[in-house]
Amino acid sequence: MRIRPVTPTAALAFACLAGLASTALAAPPDRRPYTSDFRLADCTFQTTGTNPYFPLVVGHRLLLENEDGSETVEITVLDETEVITVPGLGAVTTRVIQERETLDGDVIEISRNFFAVCGGRGDVVYFGEDVDIFHPDGSITHDGAWRAGQPDANGLAAPGIIMPGTFLLGSRYFQELADGIALDRAENAEMGITIDTEAGTFTDCVRVVETSPLERKSESVKIYCPGVGLVVDSDLELVEYE
Repeated sequence: MRIRPVTPTAALAFACLAGLASTALAAPPDRRPYTSDFRLADCTFQTTGTNPYFPLVVGHRLLLENEDGSETVEITVLDETEVITVPGLGAVTTRVIQERETLDGDVIEISRNFFAVCGGRGDVVYFGEDVDIFHPDGSITHDGAWRAGQPDANGLAAPGIIMPGTFLLGSRYFQELADGIALDRAENAEMGITIDTEAGTFTDCVRVVETSPLERKSESVKIYCPGVGLVVDSDLELVEYE
């Protein structure tokens, strides 16, 4: 899963989005570190789960589009699993979520992301992704692909958290821990949001701001809603789900 930069137009839209209301103030910027130790050895991992903001349920599907429909992202929880072996955790069976991105009708990227739920806590743990990026000349590259337990620039990559089981305002944590490859991190910035989209009106949603030390000028703003998951991803908005 990659950071989608917020365009100036999208940033203005976040400020003025119709129907957007909040019962909690956004967390102020600070220099607190991002958590990278998640006590995962205590987890009993499951391939399905009902985290309020990140349903890991086979068949769950989201379709997001930008304003003119020229760019789409389709996210599907597949009836597939992948075993990821991580030192200290052993062989973990993960659930595969596919992301399929198009631009002007052409497929430009397909990724297979590997997640598992920490039973009892509800944290959705991110174990890596396979990435295919399709270029106009017909070539395919794999930038950003990583797997926990495989070599990175500073040893071995480790799992991160894509969505904690308990949403704590102001929490900062790494989603990916593959040094030199993928280091996306998140801050829980706002909660109690109501938002209107083409797919419906959603309440009690949360806002997450994503950044990466590998892309210092990039920032992605995402809104997740209970029972649905991702509803806004920078300039993309949910238009259909099942």
